[in-house]
Amino acid sequence: MAFLDPKTDFAFKKIFGSSQSKEVLREFLNAMLHGGEEVIIDLEILDPYQPPTLLGMKDTFLDVRAKLNTEELVLIEMQVLYPLDFNKRVLYNAAKAYSTQLKRGQGYTALRPVIALTIVDFVLFPERSEVISHYKLLSTQDHMPYGDDLELVFVELPKFEKPLEGLEGLTELWLFFLQQTATFDEAPPRLCQSPGLEQALQIAERANLSQAEYELLERQELVLQDNRNIVLQAAREGLVQGRQEGLQEGRQEGRQEGLQEGLLAGKREVARSLLGILPLEVISEKTGLSVAELEALQE
Repeated sequence: MAFLDPKTDFAFKKIFGSSQSKEVLREFLNAMLHGGEEVIIDLEILDPYQPPTLLGMKDTFLDVRAKLNTEELVLIEMQVLYPLDFNKRVLYNAAKAYSTQLKRGQGYTALRPVIALTIVDFVLFPERSEVISHYKLLSTQDHMPYGDDLELVFVELPKFEKPLEGLEGLTELWLFFLQQTATFDEAPPRLCQSPGLEQALQIAERANLSQAEYELLERQELVLQDNRNIVLQAAREGLVQGRQEGLQEGRQEGRQEGLQEGLLAGKREVARSLLGILPLEVISEKTGLSVAELEALQE
């Protein structure tokens, strides 16, 4: 492949969170949050990604974070596998980012709105057909918003099915970029019409990687593929168990148990690959495993 897969942790942060990614991220956020309109004029990338100089000395795997010219704080996350209690984790991280803004002696007026933009490579809301969903605090009687301090935006990539020749508008161009870039042999001219996308494709070229970055990327891709296989195998075993029971209830129970066991095993494998590299608290936040469980794995 000539280009990185933007859906991997390493590639996503390199494309959208590097020191040279300001225009890329600005255009991307306008596409995802505002339908392509030029609402966001400027932003600051917080804790920008720096390429590793040694294998193992990698970025912290924290989400890409940005502060907009309107003082809003945006958290951007790409999630490929479906972890347990994912919806709650997204809400928790957004609420934590909102509540930890205040420094000693500051009043509540210093709090700025938080937008959590979460891109997932699985269907999160099967009851909805929309690719992009926006959620805010609303009144149950008349849907009156309770301010704009907390907003959750979800992008479900599997729901986007347009081919390159059928793309319309900046939002669809960026969705196609996220979904298909890893399959490109060369940059499609259709995508290069956008300055931000053209720069994103340049950053995503594998030929521009350092040796340390390339080795780190290969390691992440192997871990991701292993975890996908673990989940699939567990799901198959659960289905077999359900069929043997011969009842619909048994089939459903077997499927769910297999998926849960596979997800847990996958999280443990990810955690093992990060032990000794990241703090336990960071690994716990990214995998959902408790610090006690991580300490047990470490032993």
